Amino acid sequence: MARVSPPLWLAQPSRFAGIKRRPARLVLAGLALLILLSLSAIIAPSPPPASPDPAAADSDRADVLLYESIVAAVRGGGDYYSVAAQAQRSGGYPVRPFVTMRLPTLAIVQAALPRPVTILLLYLLCLAVLAAWYVQLGGVFARPPPRLIALALVGCGGMIFVQTNLVAFHEVWAGLLVALSLAVWRDDRWVEAVAIGACAMLIRETAALYAIVMALCALAGGHRREAIGWAVAFAMVGAAVTAHYFAWSAIILPSDPAGPGWSGLLGFGFFVKALSVTTALSVLPPWIAAPFVGFALFGWLAWRDPAATRVLGVLGAYAVLVSLFCRTDTYYWVLLVAPVSLVGLAFIPDALRDLYVAALDSRRITVTRSVR
Repeated sequence: MARVSPPLWLAQPSRFAGIKRRPARLVLAGLALLILLSLSAIIAPSPPPASPDPAAADSDRADVLLYESIVAAVRGGGDYYSVAAQAQRSGGYPVRPFVTMRLPTLAIVQAALPRPVTILLLYLLCLAVLAAWYVQLGGVFARPPPRLIALALVGCGGMIFVQTNLVAFHEVWAGLLVALSLAVWRDDRWVEAVAIGACAMLIRETAALYAIVMALCALAGGHRREAIGWAVAFAMVGAAVTAHYFAWSAIILPSDPAGPGWSGLLGFGFFVKALSVTTALSVLPPWIAAPFVGFALFGWLAWRDPAATRVLGVLGAYAVLVSLFCRTDTYYWVLLVAPVSLVGLAFIPDALRDLYVAALDSRRITVTRSVR
């Protein structure tokens, strides 16, 4: 076993502390490959750019304006499915299949509240995410500065979520709820995480992938009751989606346009680029931002804790989802994992130092025989 050096930032040694020389070199080779794959973001397709023309601002916010118009119509007494279908038809949006119409949860809740209250709730949710992650990271770092840096990275990943003009956007709320669910999860306290995860799924059904990953991790860890809890939450949301389907089918017309499908096959580079443009990394050139995403993903592997394993599993699952099924205009799917995506950078100093020490370890054991 390689020599174990005292941690730099972490309170406990990283997962790579004491690793042998050959495995360390293999891990470093894997990291190099991950960074190269991340750099494919440079040539990956880009999300639709925002127009520099102020007159085109409404066009850039078309999706948000659609959801805001639906909320306003429901607040005025309209039936959600009727007004949503009409709004999508008049806006040139597809109405088929049924998943092109969002679940009614967010629109109904926002229609029942004044807009300032909705914005206040959004800010409170953002603060709750930061506070929960501050608690989750307690004891992980040896000193307060690294812990605050990790918390700042949560903010860097979620900077887009405080924009009040996105308050009607479903992925904003679902992404914050997924981040909060991950932050409150513990081996011995999972009920809150399941309940918050169910709320995320009821707002945006693509959060179901998060619940699936959490259930599989619970099964793998021998936490049968937790796995049942996630299965129950998934079944409840499944019932809600089934009801949504039947309500949608009652208002659909043969002439309604169908969506283009979800088979983008844009690759891992597009996932990296989508994360780059929706987080604080958007201020960096793509050739710098892309490796940061790769290092952030790898960093989660360094924290020796079940919570890190779950975060890494969730990030990996959404990386596959976006790489295979996302289109350029649905890049916002990454918002479901954006708030937690960059926190892995806080674990990189210890990870790289431990791997470097192990990879260069040249100690040998020499056996000598003494003759008496």
